Amino acid sequence: MIRHFQPARRRAIVAGAAFLAASILPVPAAFAQAAHKPKVALVMKSLANEFFLTMETGAKDYQKQNPAKFDLVTNGIKDETDTANQIRIVEQMIVSKVDALVIAPADSKALVPVLKKAVDAGIIVVNIDNKLDDEVLKSKSLNIPFVGPDNAKGAQKVGDYLAKHLKSGDNVGIIEGVTTTTNAQQRTAGFRQAMQSSGMKVVALQSGEWEIDKGNAVASQILNANPDVKALLCGNDNMAIGAVSAVRAAGKQGKVQVVGYDDINAIKPMLADGRVLATANQYAAKQAVFGIDTALKALSEHKKQSELSGVVETPVDLVTR
Repeated sequence: MIRHFQPARRRAIVAGAAFLAASILPVPAAFAQAAHKPKVALVMKSLANEFFLTMETGAKDYQKQNPAKFDLVTNGIKDETDTANQIRIVEQMIVSKVDALVIAPADSKALVPVLKKAVDAGIIVVNIDNKLDDEVLKSKSLNIPFVGPDNAKGAQKVGDYLAKHLKSGDNVGIIEGVTTTTNAQQRTAGFRQAMQSSGMKVVALQSGEWEIDKGNAVASQILNANPDVKALLCGNDNMAIGAVSAVRAAGKQGKVQVVGYDDINAIKPMLADGRVLATANQYAAKQAVFGIDTALKALSEHKKQSELSGVVETPVDLVTR
């Protein structure tokens, strides 16, 4: 006996077969890529430093404004010299298979080998805040773009402003950040250039390791050893806060000028009342965002690490009372 399918039933069977065929075919590559939301890791230095907390907040706010654009994971270390832990964090991000890594390295040289591992794993790496050492990058045949300000230029702006409040021949001291970091070296170079151009004498240079307490201790040592010092140029605002306390303890308020760098919230009352003469704003809240955008652009354009631009300079401005 021959059975005849009704037209409606025949259409249902054909449609079902088509659906089954479609379900076992591979998803087009373009659709798969469109469905993938990049995961970006932001790895900072010490979250005890207000500058990096501000950076983290700026990055998180940006992600909240663009939830469909990317996912974000943030990490920081306990203090500015905890390089080993920052290396471990990067290794964890490699294992987590993030798509991009935006990093403010605690050490300009020591982080390069682990970042090469990240690049070799197919992760887009972008450097912010503290520039990685060019020679070490070259030795690893590694191109990692730096997105950030010209630290020497920013420090020179602060130093030039300070010079207007000093006399030619005055002695000054410089409190440097972690000496193995490029941004500390560049800020010191900017301070030196400004002082040299104005006829000042740099009689002391010591590292305060970016920390308030260490900055305070170093400032006290400089003031004790050089009682005629007229100014302390500090590589960041944390150390400037420490220096302000040292100046007060030495009974030299109004006699020794203090300048900083970063324009964190904690420095603003000291700028207002003159305890700190000037600082530099490198826009902490936006700095990570600049780096994230660079990484996302590279991912969207399917660029290789070797094809990324070397330097993307971001603004840094003098801030005074």
